[in-house]
Amino acid sequence: MRDAESLLAHIYEPGDLKGLSFTELNRLAAEIRETIVATVSKQGGHLASNLGVVELTIALHRVFNSPRDKIIWDVGHQCYTHKLLTGRYGEFSSLRQSGGLGGFPKRAESPHDIFDTGHASTSISAALGILAGEWVQGRRNRVVAVIGDGALTGGLAYEALSHAGQLRLPLVVILNDNKMSISPNVGGLSKYLSRLSMKARYQWFRRNFDSMAKRLPLVGDAFFDVVVRLKRAVKAVFYTDNFFVDLGFEYVGPIDGHHIQQLERVLQDVRRLDRPVVVHVITRKGKGYTFAEKDPGSYHGVPSFSISGGLAAKETIPEEPDTSPQEAALSPVPIPVVTIRPELWGNGSFTDAFNRAMRDAGGRDTRVIAITAAMEKGTGLSPFKAAFPARFFDVGIAEEHAVTFAAGLATQGMRPVVAVYSTFIQRAVDQVIHDVALQKLPVLFALDRAGLVSDDGETHQGLFDIALFRPIPNMAILAPAGGLELKRMLDWSLAAVEPAMIRYPKAMCPHEIPAFSLPLERGKGVFIREWGTLVCLAFTGSLYPEVWEAADRLLARNIAADLYNLRFLKPVHEDYLVEIMNRYELMVFIEEGITEGGFGEYATELAYRRQCTAQIRVLGIHGNFGSLGKREELLHINGLDGEGIAASVRRFYGENRIYPYTRKAGPRAGSSGSWAAHT
Repeated sequence: MRDAESLLAHIYEPGDLKGLSFTELNRLAAEIRETIVATVSKQGGHLASNLGVVELTIALHRVFNSPRDKIIWDVGHQCYTHKLLTGRYGEFSSLRQSGGLGGFPKRAESPHDIFDTGHASTSISAALGILAGEWVQGRRNRVVAVIGDGALTGGLAYEALSHAGQLRLPLVVILNDNKMSISPNVGGLSKYLSRLSMKARYQWFRRNFDSMAKRLPLVGDAFFDVVVRLKRAVKAVFYTDNFFVDLGFEYVGPIDGHHIQQLERVLQDVRRLDRPVVVHVITRKGKGYTFAEKDPGSYHGVPSFSISGGLAAKETIPEEPDTSPQEAALSPVPIPVVTIRPELWGNGSFTDAFNRAMRDAGGRDTRVIAITAAMEKGTGLSPFKAAFPARFFDVGIAEEHAVTFAAGLATQGMRPVVAVYSTFIQRAVDQVIHDVALQKLPVLFALDRAGLVSDDGETHQGLFDIALFRPIPNMAILAPAGGLELKRMLDWSLAAVEPAMIRYPKAMCPHEIPAFSLPLERGKGVFIREWGTLVCLAFTGSLYPEVWEAADRLLARNIAADLYNLRFLKPVHEDYLVEIMNRYELMVFIEEGITEGGFGEYATELAYRRQCTAQIRVLGIHGNFGSLGKREELLHINGLDGEGIAASVRRFYGENRIYPYTRKAGPRAGSSGSWAAHT
C-alpha cells in the first residue's frame, strides 16, 4: 500500500503518475510545493516560477511519455517539479550545490532533460528542430515546448513560430501565461494575451460541444467533421485577430493551469492533433506560498530565507574599522603575516554600487537613459526607475532590441546605459558590433554577473565578454575593483565619445582604498602595491581580494609581489604596459574570464612583439564553460583563488625553493617602500 505521507517518495519516473487518482495528484502537488519551498529556503533558487507550474508539469507527464515524448522548458528555471517527477527526488537536497543537481535542465543529468536551457525564448526553435529530426527518421513521438508569456517577447520565439506554422509538424507549444516574467511584462503581446483570455466561454462551449458531437451514434464522426469546418468559418468571422491561428497553429485556451483534470483532458486531445497547436494556460506565479504569490518578482531568484517569515531584510553592513585593513595587515619587512583580508566587505554589492552611480548620474545629466531586458531588479535599476520613470525602459526579454534601441537613442544625443548580465549580452553580439561600435555611438553596457557566477551553472557564467568584445574596434572595456572605482568608470564612460562596457561580478564590494579613488587615465591601470619587486600580479578588478590573499601567501614564503589593477582591458596604453612588464622578472596576468582571446593572451602577444624581458604567465578559465557551485568554489577549481594564484607563482620559482624578498631596482619614485603613496 502506498505511503499516505509521502506520495512523492514513490515517484521514480513519470510512469508512476499514471496510477494515481486525481485526489492523490492534488495531494502530490501540495507535497511538491512543500518540497520546493523547503529546499529553496535552505540554499536559494528559483521559487515563484517553479511554484506556478506544478499542476501543469504533472499533467504533461501524465499525458506525454517522457523521454520518448520530449518536453523542452524555456529558460528552464521552472523545471524543479519536472526534476522531482523524473527520478531526482532523492538528490533534490543537492539542488544548485557543487556536484549536485543543476537549477536548469541538463542533458548530462537525465534522459528526461532533452535540451540544456538557461536563456529565454529558445524552446520553440529547439523543439521544432528536435521534432523535425524525429520525423525525418520516421519516429512519430511528440515534442512539447513550454514557454512563458515573458519569453514570448523574444524575437527568436517569433521566428520559430513562423517556421513551425510553415512546416505544419505537430509541435505542441504550451503558453504559460502568468502575466509576470522576471519584471512585469511590457508591450502589446501581454495586452493581446489578455484579449485572448476573454474568449474562455467560447473554449468551454467548444470542448463540451465537441464531446457531445463525437458521441452521436452512427453519424458522430461525420457530424464532427462538419462541425470543425463550421467552427473554422465562425472563427474566421469573429476571431480574425488570433495571431497563432494566422501563423498556422491551432489555438486552444485559455485553460486553468492549476486544474489537473482539465489540463489532462485538453492535453489528451492535443496529443492526437496532427498539426501545430498552442495551448494557452493561465497560471499564478508563486502559487501555494503566500509571500511569493503577493510579490512574485522578489521571489523569482532568492537566497535562503525563513519559510514562516519570507525573505529577511538585508543585513546591515558593519562600519569600516578606523584602521584600514591594508595598513594593519602588511609590514614593509618580509616576515610572515596574517592579513585582515577584504572579506570585511564595504558598501554593499557591485550591483548596489551601480545602482547608486546610476541614480547620481541620472540626477546630474538628463540625457542618461537606463535600459533593461526584463531584469529591472536583478540589475539594480529599480531605484533609477522610481527617480526618473520617463528615462527608464524595460524592453522585455529582447536583448538584441535593447542594444539597437539604445543605439537609436544615442544618435539623438542621449547617453543610454544598457544594464544586462554578461551571459545575456552574448545574445546581442551582432547588434553591439553593427549598430553601436561600427557607428561609434556612445552606448554604455553595464555587464553584471561578469566572470564566475554562483548557483546557476554553465548557462549563466559570464566568461566570454572579454574575448567576444575586446577585438571590436571603438569599444572600451573597464573592470572595477570596488564600488568607488565602478562609479568613476561609469562617469568616465558617460563622458566618452565611444561605446564602453563595464564588467563587474556578482559579489560584495571590498572596502574602499585610496587607489580606487584615483582619476582614470585612458588605457592605464593603477598600482595597489608597488614595492619594485621581481613579481607583479596584474588582475581584472573582480579578483582583487583573491590577488591580495595570494600576495599574503607569497610574502609568507619571502616572495614579494607588486599588485597592478588593470582597470582598462581596452584601450590599453601599450607603451605604459610594456614599461611595466620590463620592470619585472615574472608578470602574471589574472583574469576572471576565458583565457582564449582574453586579456592575458593579448598581453603575451604584446610582450613578444615588443621583446619584453619579463616572463609572462596567464591565469584564467582554460577551455571550459564553468560549472555548478558557489563563486568561491569555482575560483578555487580554476586556480583563481588566493591559494591557486600563489601556487602558480611558486611553481615558476620551484615549489621547494625559497626566494628572498628582493628588489629589482629599489622602490619606485613616490613609494614608501611598502605601500605606494597613493594607497
